[in-house]
Amino acid sequence: MLLDHIRHVVPTIRRDYPEWHHGRERYALWYIEIQNPDLISYLNQVQDYFSEYLLLPNTRQFHITLFICGFLTTDQAKDQANFDDDFTQAQFQQQFQRLKSQLSQKIKLKIGGLNSFSSALYLKVIDTDSALAHIRAQCAQFSDEVAALSYCPHITVGLYNAAFPSQSILDKMVAFPARQFEIEISQIKFGYYKAQELQGPLHAIQSISLGDVCCNSY
Repeated sequence: MLLDHIRHVVPTIRRDYPEWHHGRERYALWYIEIQNPDLISYLNQVQDYFSEYLLLPNTRQFHITLFICGFLTTDQAKDQANFDDDFTQAQFQQQFQRLKSQLSQKIKLKIGGLNSFSSALYLKVIDTDSALAHIRAQCAQFSDEVAALSYCPHITVGLYNAAFPSQSILDKMVAFPARQFEIEISQIKFGYYKAQELQGPLHAIQSISLGDVCCNSY
């Protein structure tokens, strides 16, 4: 839900969420890690400007989520899912092989202005060539996306730390200097973050290089 539809933002509470992870550790996704220095510098400036509103520290790399897979099963249980949001090793291999065979061109994206969901501040991502939609369609052939909503490509700046009035966020966004970026993406990654570590870093397991035939593992 976008911010202008609610009176207050929705805060993230710093706690463990056992009712969600059930003791599982690796929450997996396909993503693009932002590596453009100018864009990273701008994102850091935005984060600093809004720091009083955001849940900090945040050690997760700036990224664009492509497809949320779910909790990655262990090798020993690679073909067995115990929960609806489990993601098996077999499903990962199917997605990986399909993406590796389908993706051949680098991706060009436009990064737009500031916006906000009810729970998070973000920068808009404009997928003019529908390249991200194509990636998602390939992944969806082998698994359902977890908690799938209408896909809105974005770069999260941060989660809110309290139920601030939405108008205070909107006013601050208007006051911050807007910038536009065009970036070229040469790699997508598959990895996970640790479910028990709120806003912890992404850990890459596999990557696919775009524009050539090389694939790199981690």
